[in-house]
Amino acid sequence: RFHHTSTSHLCSCSKTVSDEKYQDPFQLGRKDLKNLYEDIKKELLVSAAELKEMCDYYFDGKGKAFRPMIVVLMARACNIHHNNSKEVQASQRSVAIIAEMIHTASLVHDDVIDDANSRRGKRTLNQIWGERKAVLAGDFILSAASVALARIGNTTIISVLTQVIEDLVRGEFLQLGSKENENERFAHYLEKTFKKTASLIANSCKAVSILGCPDPKVHEIAYQYGKNVGIAFQLIDDVLDFTSCANHLGKPTAADLKLGLATGPVLFACRQFPEMNAMIMRRFSKPGDVERARKYVLQSDGVQQTTYLAQRYCHAATREIRKLRPSPEREALVHLTEMVLMRDK
Repeated sequence: RFHHTSTSHLCSCSKTVSDEKYQDPFQLGRKDLKNLYEDIKKELLVSAAELKEMCDYYFDGKGKAFRPMIVVLMARACNIHHNNSKEVQASQRSVAIIAEMIHTASLVHDDVIDDANSRRGKRTLNQIWGERKAVLAGDFILSAASVALARIGNTTIISVLTQVIEDLVRGEFLQLGSKENENERFAHYLEKTFKKTASLIANSCKAVSILGCPDPKVHEIAYQYGKNVGIAFQLIDDVLDFTSCANHLGKPTAADLKLGLATGPVLFACRQFPEMNAMIMRRFSKPGDVERARKYVLQSDGVQQTTYLAQRYCHAATREIRKLRPSPEREALVHLTEMVLMRDK
């Protein structure tokens, strides 16, 4: 069970497995992620000083490298499952690098679309260099990721990872639209969440499983784990937009409402406060809409319901990954689902 506390983060009230069995995912993945950001910068070799400075701005080594860590742990879990090999192949590590590059390029473009001022506690590229140059920097990072992807030399992997870029674009288009029908609205929200956040994790996990193991069942396990963890991660992100303070989160709170977006907590709150429907349809554009909507969400069980939904996705991810042979990496991926639920920024 998880409860919402006044300190604004989620606490586990009971654990089914003792902490001794758990492996710290960051410790386990550290060896394979060493020099990750230096290797990304090598992919972004460019003579134009300004473009180089822009590309290096987010690859400063201060990120959590959450996605690459999942990818290398999944690579090792699949390799061990297949032939007890504990090493990450060079091509699998390349997938982790490419995933982080695609993710960062999408952040740069998102910040332009949203006219965002801050990201990870510092000013956005578009604030410093302007929108046009930020769009081009995002494009450049994507092109460098595509070159690194081609270098792997596997057409199946190229197909799997280019699906991520297509999903990111389709997800952004879904976010720009909205649905009148309440039931459709929730399905629309979950589809957008998959395309914008979970597809990258799901397809990156699938890619390293293909490189490490020929069994299609294992590819599906890796994909389903990544998909479920990715959706849970975004659901908790949407909760933190209402419960965390701006300094802690590294970006302004109620940011989604200000962008006119109805996320999980809002959609659940709408069931208790139907008057929110009109606000959702006009994308919280009238003066006072954002404040009123935020108040309704905090008065409702929207935060708790979204948290329970995230829990269900994490349980699904755990069920999938437990189908692989036991390994420290498999246990670390199980532990990661708890970390996703308990994070506060």
